Amino acid sequence: MIIRDLKIDIMKPERHVQLKKQFRNTLSGFFLFLRAGMAGILLLFTGVVSHAQQPVYGTLTKLEQPLPDYDTIPLQPIIDNANPGAHILLKPAVYTGPVEISTDGIVLDGQGKATIDGLGKSSVIFINADSVVVKNVIIRHSGGSFDKLDSGVRLKGDYNEIENCRIEDVLFGVDIWQCNHNRIIYNEITSLLHRQTAIKGDAIRLWYSKFNIIRGNYWHHVRDMVVWYSAENLFQGNKGVGDRYGIHFMYSHNNRIQNNVLKNNSVGVFLMYSERTIMTGNLIEGNHIGSGMALGMKETSSNQILNNRFIYCTEGIHIDVSPYVLEQKNTIEHNEIAFCGTAVYFHTNQEGNLFKHNYFHNNLTQVFPEVTTARFNVWDNNYWDDYQGFDRNGDNIGDMPYILLEYTGHLWDFNRNMKFFFGAPILAVLDFLDRLAPFSKPKFVLKDKKPIFRWPKNDTFTPVR
Repeated sequence: MIIRDLKIDIMKPERHVQLKKQFRNTLSGFFLFLRAGMAGILLLFTGVVSHAQQPVYGTLTKLEQPLPDYDTIPLQPIIDNANPGAHILLKPAVYTGPVEISTDGIVLDGQGKATIDGLGKSSVIFINADSVVVKNVIIRHSGGSFDKLDSGVRLKGDYNEIENCRIEDVLFGVDIWQCNHNRIIYNEITSLLHRQTAIKGDAIRLWYSKFNIIRGNYWHHVRDMVVWYSAENLFQGNKGVGDRYGIHFMYSHNNRIQNNVLKNNSVGVFLMYSERTIMTGNLIEGNHIGSGMALGMKETSSNQILNNRFIYCTEGIHIDVSPYVLEQKNTIEHNEIAFCGTAVYFHTNQEGNLFKHNYFHNNLTQVFPEVTTARFNVWDNNYWDDYQGFDRNGDNIGDMPYILLEYTGHLWDFNRNMKFFFGAPILAVLDFLDRLAPFSKPKFVLKDKKPIFRWPKNDTFTPVR
């Protein structure tokens, strides 16, 4: 009877439609569940990959402060008893310095739970040897003497490595003095926090040193990061925040600056009398204190400034007598300069710079020459968001050149206080009237014969890693 009723029920058209609808809904729900599950797995995988690709600044592993009841142990006797090449594993404790390492090849490993305290006397660690490694340790409490260059670590040897250390409450972080082939990697560095910025020390200081690698470090609340009379060094993947100079070069040639992040400093990178620098893939933003430069170049030649982002700064690029040798041009190519007060500031009527394929947008002033003009430089194939022209043949090159003229802008050439009213409605009206019927001859700033009409969406800048 049950079977007969079931057969009869299935044979009913309305029951058949109902079962078909239930089956379709069930199948649809299954595929929605499967789709959601696959999306979740993909999202999780993407998140893992994305997280894995995120840049790392500062220490790679956690460093723990010893508890107050930990032992206090003099470190110098341990170092003095070590043979060349010895691997010293420090147990959790506070080790007192200052300490001098004069034996080659020693590895000093704090294992993430040891602290070396200089007791405020001088530099915490002196390394007067080669191939020494100091890693996984907290280094703190140096003296405060500028004359003695009191530092967390003072290097006077070659092929040494400072890795995964937190260097704090010191005047200078790491001082590299006339030595080569050292590696300062993945450290966090701060200067004496109770001092004002101008009388703090530098995060890392290179003096007459070559072929050193500065990578993955995070310095903040320091004065500067300085490179003096030092050539052929690599600065890669570092982060500097809230300092005076992000990186300051003086008489230092053939250095490479790659994929660094420098934020909220007074100056990002400053090249002073330093030639043949290659600067690529860096992000410099938020420089508004003091001069507020992203990049400054003074009397420097043959530099390559490529594929960087200069964002939200008072000045994007400041040029002062550069190139110093006219035949040795500076190449400034494929950079994004945006949301700056002035994108490019010329201190003089300089010539010899090549500006090519740069992305100028949302700046208050694109280019400002302190004296007369910037036309003696080469401006080629740049994008200007204030370009007023057409692209009738669709080749993404403007049909007419981009010509930058200054109208009311020259008012503050005679009275700098006028710039206080920059962007005010009255100046906008004056600028419009001056363009409509010029009362005086405008200042001719530059001419780009082949301006990019639209910045390609797929033309992006190298991500900082």
